[in-house]
Amino acid sequence: MTTPRLQLANITKRYPAVVANSDISLAVAPGEIHAVLGENGAGKSTLMKIIYGSVKPDEGTVTFDGQPVILRNPQQARALGISMVFQHFSLFDTLTVAENVWLGLDKSLQLAEVARSITAKASEYGLDIDPSRPVHTLSVGEMQRVEIIRALLTNPKLLILDEPTSVLTPQAVVKLFGVLNKLASEGCSILYISHKLHEIRELCTACTVLRGGKVTGVCNPQNESNESLSRLMIGSEPPPLQHRPVHAGAVALRVNGLTLAREDQFGVDLDGISFEVRAGEVVGIAGVSGNGQKELLYTLSGEDVRAEPAMVQVFGKPAGRLRPRARRAMGLHFVPEERLGRGAVPTLGLAHNLLLTRGNAVGKGGWIRTAALEKHARAIIERFNVKAGGPNAAARSLSGGNLQKYIVGREIDANPKLFIVSQPTWGVDVGAAALIRGEVLALRDAGCAVLVVSEELDELFDISDRLHVIAKGRLSPSIDRAAATLPQIGEWMSGLWEKKNNNKEATHA
Repeated sequence: MTTPRLQLANITKRYPAVVANSDISLAVAPGEIHAVLGENGAGKSTLMKIIYGSVKPDEGTVTFDGQPVILRNPQQARALGISMVFQHFSLFDTLTVAENVWLGLDKSLQLAEVARSITAKASEYGLDIDPSRPVHTLSVGEMQRVEIIRALLTNPKLLILDEPTSVLTPQAVVKLFGVLNKLASEGCSILYISHKLHEIRELCTACTVLRGGKVTGVCNPQNESNESLSRLMIGSEPPPLQHRPVHAGAVALRVNGLTLAREDQFGVDLDGISFEVRAGEVVGIAGVSGNGQKELLYTLSGEDVRAEPAMVQVFGKPAGRLRPRARRAMGLHFVPEERLGRGAVPTLGLAHNLLLTRGNAVGKGGWIRTAALEKHARAIIERFNVKAGGPNAAARSLSGGNLQKYIVGREIDANPKLFIVSQPTWGVDVGAAALIRGEVLALRDAGCAVLVVSEELDELFDISDRLHVIAKGRLSPSIDRAAATLPQIGEWMSGLWEKKNNNKEATHA
């Protein structure tokens, strides 16, 4: 038998409040694409950090290429040939893309040489990025591209990918899968974490399922269905979404000819964007990360107030110059794509993070009513099935998916009249995704106007009534979900809707 590239035996990792990994064993063969599947908080991230050397196990052994190893740090792991793309990125905001990538490579390389390699690798894999851009100017999706490119440049023997396709068009996903299959054919082993069950079934030939920090199953996902994988992962199938016919009401949000110059040289100019969202409907905006979503959302949330007042109207009132608090008073609640830093203060507990968008827990004289905050946070935790060490658990102590559930739940719990959410289910498991999407549809059915900006096309097709696509700072025409197709939206994500419209006009002429 071939010696496994990676073998874990009886790995256990305990924290004061939880056992993250319990007696986990796993083997990955050379050239194998091996999925690690589990719901949020199942212990996947902790296990991957142990393999990458950033977390030390309390018990168990790690064997790499037949040799027992004690991985003390990521540098040692990279020297062995292990590279990882984290769900929460390990990038320095003040450094450029090239400088961040350079930190993880051989220091004998020159920075200019690294920049050229980034450009070549990005072009090869369809992950275009400017090596000279500071990381703080990138969207979350663009940061993910940087992490993927950095990992590929190390020519790894074992590549760990955590939710790698959320920034890609369907066409680019096909191309990435081709790259991964090519890497596997050359002997590179791949550990692949994704909550997209159809991806796992298409790409992977082995799968280890975790639940509650323990291995609950091993299978070949190509012999499974989405339903059977869901049962292995969460013990049941997610409930089907109830998508009722739309009864759109009054216009809640109107964006009228929004034209706005980028705030920095690496941003995207918004060019004549116009659309509206009515009460009782969900409008989705698709697009590859870095095409103006960040700039549009900053303008809609009130973080960027440079737009002319009438360019953004909330319930008929000019709002282009209003700050977030004033917009919340009008009934607009917003969930940003960055969970830590914008959606939540990492070091604060979940209860105190409620204060970011709530003022009703502050009593006379400015005193915070702590007991009321904790009670409120506990109710959100229970309603949205958030796995956390109680209402005072620090935001950064939660897994990405559980923190996402809490932040989305916090804003839905406010009973908004207009709800704007970016990447609502990025990095959450199928059960949690179904819960969040169901709550969004419940908001819509209660008469709330909902705008969803997402790079997950399946998600947009699940919950949207109408769709737009944003590309290079411009917005496509609206199309009913029932009339849209995945290939069509994928083409529009490359900015091709204008060419098709022009062809139609020329035909009519």
